[in-house]
Amino acid sequence: MSASGSPAEAIGTALPWPQVLLFGDSITQFSFQEGGWGASLADKLVRKCDVLNRGFSGYNTRWAKIILPRLIRKSSNAENLVAITIFFGANDSALKDENPKQHIPLDEYIENLKNMIQYLKSIDIPESRIILITPPPLCESAWEKECIAQGFKLNRTNVVVGEYAKACLQVGQNCGADVLDLWTLMQKDNEDFSSYLSDGLHLSPKGNEFLSSHLWPLLEKKVASLPLILPYWRNVAETKPEHSLLGNGDN
Repeated sequence: MSASGSPAEAIGTALPWPQVLLFGDSITQFSFQEGGWGASLADKLVRKCDVLNRGFSGYNTRWAKIILPRLIRKSSNAENLVAITIFFGANDSALKDENPKQHIPLDEYIENLKNMIQYLKSIDIPESRIILITPPPLCESAWEKECIAQGFKLNRTNVVVGEYAKACLQVGQNCGADVLDLWTLMQKDNEDFSSYLSDGLHLSPKGNEFLSSHLWPLLEKKVASLPLILPYWRNVAETKPEHSLLGNGDN
C-alpha cells in the first residue's frame, strides 16, 4: 500500500483492454474450436486485445439486428471496441420453401446489414472498424446429405448464396466498410472449394485457415497500433516491480 494508505493507489488504475468482437452465426460460434479462425485471431492478438466470440448458431440478420444493441452499448463496451466482424448470410440465404424459419428475403437482408452498420455508427463505432464477411460457397452435394440425414430436402443452393454474398459486398462498398468476399475467394479460378467445408456449409480445418489468412490483413490494419499490455517480463524492475506494473500498461 502507498504512503497515503489508499488501496486504489496501491493497485494502480484499471487497464483499458481493447476488444475485437466477432458477430455472426454458427460459423462464428464454432470459430473458437481447435483450429478455428477465431481462435487463430485470439492467439495473434494475445496481450494486445480480447477477441470476443458472439456467434449464434442458426441466427439470421433479422434476429441479429435485434440482439446487437444488447451486445454493444455506448455506455459500456463500445469505447474499447477496435474492430467488429459481421458474418451473416448462410442462414438468410436458405430457400424459403424448404426453410422458412431461417430464410430472409434478399432485400431485407440488405436492409438488416445497413441497419446494423447504422446502429454501430450511432454509438461512435465508425465504418473503418467494421468488417463484413460474406457467406462461404455451399457444396450442395455434401449439404444435401446432411439435410437428408435430418429428414429434409436440400434447403440451400450455391447460386442463391452467391446472390447474398454479392449483396453483402455491395453493402460494404456503399457504406465504406471492409468486406471479405469469402464466397468469391474460395471459388477463384474455378477452384474445388469442397475441402474448405466440413459438411458442405460449415468450415473445415482448411476452411478455417483460409478464412483466418484472408481476414488477418484486414484486421491487422485496425489493430496495428495496439501496444503489448503490461511490460515484457524482462523489463519488469526487480527491486520495485510496482514501478513497472502500476504504470499505463505499455511495455
